[in-house]
Amino acid sequence: MTYKIFPLWEDKVVSPEKVLSEIKPGMNIFLGTGVTEPRTLVKHLMASSESNLRDLELIQLLSFGDALPVDERYSRKYRLRTFFSGWVASEAIIAGRVDFIPSRNSRIPWLFKSGIIDVDAAFVQISPPDEAGFSSFGISVDVARYAMEHASLVVGEINEHIPCTHGDTVVHTDDFNYLVHSTEPPIYFPRWPVDKVFDKVAENVASIVKDGSCIAIFTGPLFEALAKHLARKRNLGVHSLMMTDALMDLIKSGAVTNRYKALFRYKSVVSYAMGTPELMNWLNDNPLVEFQGIDVTTDPSSMGLNDRFIIILPARKIDLTGNISLHVGKGNVSPGSGEAHEAFTGTALSKGGRGIFALPSRNLEGKSNILLSIEDFPDQFTNRESLDLIITEYGVASMRGRSTRERALALIDIAHPDDRGELVRMAKEANILYSDQIYLTESSHLYPADISCAHVFKENISVHFRVIRPSDEEDMRKLFYRFSDQAVYYRYFSPIKTMPHITMQEYVNVDYRHIMSIVGFTEESGVEHIISEGRYALLKDRPYADVAFIVDEKFQGAGIGSFLLKTLIKIARRRGIEGFTADVLTENKPMLKVFEKAPFPMHAVVRSGAYELTIPFSEETESAKES
Repeated sequence: MTYKIFPLWEDKVVSPEKVLSEIKPGMNIFLGTGVTEPRTLVKHLMASSESNLRDLELIQLLSFGDALPVDERYSRKYRLRTFFSGWVASEAIIAGRVDFIPSRNSRIPWLFKSGIIDVDAAFVQISPPDEAGFSSFGISVDVARYAMEHASLVVGEINEHIPCTHGDTVVHTDDFNYLVHSTEPPIYFPRWPVDKVFDKVAENVASIVKDGSCIAIFTGPLFEALAKHLARKRNLGVHSLMMTDALMDLIKSGAVTNRYKALFRYKSVVSYAMGTPELMNWLNDNPLVEFQGIDVTTDPSSMGLNDRFIIILPARKIDLTGNISLHVGKGNVSPGSGEAHEAFTGTALSKGGRGIFALPSRNLEGKSNILLSIEDFPDQFTNRESLDLIITEYGVASMRGRSTRERALALIDIAHPDDRGELVRMAKEANILYSDQIYLTESSHLYPADISCAHVFKENISVHFRVIRPSDEEDMRKLFYRFSDQAVYYRYFSPIKTMPHITMQEYVNVDYRHIMSIVGFTEESGVEHIISEGRYALLKDRPYADVAFIVDEKFQGAGIGSFLLKTLIKIARRRGIEGFTADVLTENKPMLKVFEKAPFPMHAVVRSGAYELTIPFSEETESAKES
């Protein structure tokens, strides 16, 4: 006779009905979070009419569906308490059928450990046990372990489709009173479609992420697009609340190595995963991904341990003073204001950390997402003192160290071109902008956003270049006042002593059809500083343009002037301009050398102590042919 030996845990397997018979009225029941919701137990709870299942309190950090009461039929049976107001819980919270507990993510585990959140029973989903009886919490590691420690009834729902993951996920069958076999698949999510607008927003976000940065992302079309743009980066790290299909692709691309992280080096750290079956299969026994509790992934001090920590948050609206409205409502799994505060604190603690809010300039109805005020919108992030970068498909606006007026100009610069004129008008009426503020709204559509690049010069000086914008007024004024009297005279041919607002705003408001101005800027402590400008202006009598340069004296001699000249020549030739003219004082030898290095021959005539230069593009040198 042969005997079949079962692991000891098999004796704990019971039916869902047996588990529910142990429930008493008034119990507080913790349910596994989000994708790891124990759906079989929950569905039996919903369907049962047993008299003991009354006046229950269900506690779930994030509800994706089955536990949510959809109408008054469930009001006598149970009430849901949740810490996340998004997804399907949003409407029920507004209707008063669900209790919302405001709390920062990193503090939620403490609420369970301390017993402030009382738990009588815990239903959690686990992976199939191995021969020794060990299972995994799989793709949701938040507070399940703490809830189990306080509960008198602990039930594990074994799901064959839940991956066995690495990290703080191991749990033994001895920790459960009962086990049930799941008859329901996990909650899967399809990948997000990406349109051109979100792709451009993502491209602009990726321009901020440097090699070696540690990133935290979420789910949605922005992040689906972002992963593709970040695939060209090197040695990225991941310390994020959530693992998604897009993040999986980024790790598989080789861009993520986690080499420079201080916390969980060589591991991508997350607390949750949500996505497709492909993602779940990839996560199974994958040593590259470390699942840790939300007291680790969302704790600002943990984030701050990683240098160049970058949090990227989706925003719904922003007003001209820097107040943010976050996403709410059904289908939303973006962080709320509490999570945003924690994330920005983490970036402040991180060396080289950055906080980014990203959003399209307009919503699906074609209305501006940049407003004069967001006072009527819910879930606001109002910590304007912590604001760093705002990004749309039209560019990047830096908020650090800027006045309310400067912030408004920077935000108008990245609004939809058709909305900028009205924003300027409203900002003037609200006394946010000067009443005499110039803004060439007709040039908004002409802004050449494609003229953007970066270059490393002598002594490892890294400079980014783009076309000048109206919001550059203050930086250009500061650049002017950094110059010596001699440098000012070389540039303007007169001993100018002041550069008032009225003069500089005329200079930075450019009609791009007739004038092209390229500014170069460096970054110091996360703040951009303009250090150079190259500009040409079309002549009225012939297809030539007059050109001039200015470079911060601290950076002269590095080759920045020559780079600007060559860049302007390329732009001018594409636009049908046939040559440049310039006036250079005879004693300004450095500037003369810049023109001598041009890829086209220079013709010079001396008149009244200055060289009158002409550079026809038709007379190509060898270097011009190569370029």
